[in-house]
Amino acid sequence: MATILPLPTTPESTSLPQNVEAEAAMLGAMMIDNRLADDLIDTLEPEHFFEPLHGRIFAAIKSARGNDMLATPVTLRPMFEADEGMKQLGGPAYLAQLTGSGAGLIGARQFAKQIYDLAMLRTLVTVGRGLVERALDTSEEVNPRGQIELAEEELFKVAAEGGSESQIKSFAQATTAAVKMAQRALNSGGNVSGVTTGLDTVNAKIGGMHHSDLMILAGRPGMGKTSLATNIAFNAARRYMRDREDGLTHAESIGAKVAFFSLEMSADQLATRILAEQSRISSESLRMGKISRTEFNQLAAAAADLENLPLFIDDTAGLTIAALHTRMRRLQRRHNNEIGLVVIDYLQLLTGSAKASGDGRVQEISEISRGLKTLAKDMNVPVLALSQLSRAVEQREDKRPQLSDLRESGSIEQDADMVWFVYREDYYLAMREPEHPSSTSSAEVHEKHSKWSLAYQDAAGLAELIIGKSRHGATGKITLRFEPEITRFSDYIGETTYSN
Repeated sequence: MATILPLPTTPESTSLPQNVEAEAAMLGAMMIDNRLADDLIDTLEPEHFFEPLHGRIFAAIKSARGNDMLATPVTLRPMFEADEGMKQLGGPAYLAQLTGSGAGLIGARQFAKQIYDLAMLRTLVTVGRGLVERALDTSEEVNPRGQIELAEEELFKVAAEGGSESQIKSFAQATTAAVKMAQRALNSGGNVSGVTTGLDTVNAKIGGMHHSDLMILAGRPGMGKTSLATNIAFNAARRYMRDREDGLTHAESIGAKVAFFSLEMSADQLATRILAEQSRISSESLRMGKISRTEFNQLAAAAADLENLPLFIDDTAGLTIAALHTRMRRLQRRHNNEIGLVVIDYLQLLTGSAKASGDGRVQEISEISRGLKTLAKDMNVPVLALSQLSRAVEQREDKRPQLSDLRESGSIEQDADMVWFVYREDYYLAMREPEHPSSTSSAEVHEKHSKWSLAYQDAAGLAELIIGKSRHGATGKITLRFEPEITRFSDYIGETTYSN
């Protein structure tokens, strides 16, 4: 084997996990056989190399192969003529030294794995040192929880890199997954290939909530979007609980364990809504204690029935998108990766990074929407995020929302796989009630109020779920029943349940 000149070292460098010889052997093998290079370039990044020069050589090989060029000591030489690190080793001739032996051809893939593993260990050391330094620094406001979340985020970043090879699926693997999804829909009785919403008319339209999808549920204040999200979360969790009781496996259930991140309401307020719905007691009466002994018994029975409901609520206010990722990963680990649905109420209450915040609110929202889509893909779960709408809705005669009404950023529409809007005509009709007629009112006043009353009766208790965007199927409108006293959405059985 040809002699490779020793690389400069420092006292600190020798104490960190490393294998410079493995790096050199792998790079040599990649330049000898470019087919190996093509196999390995997506499994590592230049930052994974302990020796910076090796990282630069790896980047050069990756660039050459990406441009369909040969990556050999000869073709790479011009890129390193002025490289100071290379000059310390005698110049570009070092590239030829790396290929002086073919020993690395045998173990190149094992070397790549070792290089990656050692990079993770070095990151662990760096994160640990940083954590210790921040913990010892009491000159600024102490925030231990924030420091832990930052450390978790840094560790996840290095763990997420270099795994591209394992994520590439053959067509056979992809078709197997597709067939399993179809079988799941068949076993559920049809219509549902994803996680159930608990609403048959909605499932019939969208096929359930699909893994890795970002769904945006938007509406103006008072439309009931939080109520609908809570209903869907409860329905999915209850179906999961019942499926498991019936002997179905986690993979077979169309229900899901649910993580609900409530940035606006507290956990007990959400629980009150769910208990009101299940016991059919007004949530307002529950909050004020205006219930009878019989109603209290109904409430206690509902609470006992739902004691083991797999619905987990995080009501921490002011979460950053990075902290949301951290908490979700932690929750998945705790529940053996069985969390199958994430709900966020609501998107505009999340915050982006300091950099994005400095670039303006629109850029911050763009970062948040991209982060939610990344969360859906990384965790392979559907993410249902609520969103506010702009006031432009109120300026139109027809108050039904449109995609252009999504507040503050067009990237929400772009990143979302589905966009739903909640609209209640009775809400707006109630605000437009004309003068109530009296015995002395004119016929015109009576007629005007009578016409309004008929319109209100037709709309009362109904809501529209408008599918404004869907990557998987058609858009359209679904009519639902809404009971405001118990904040419950349910299927509406009328002449038309949905239309295109």
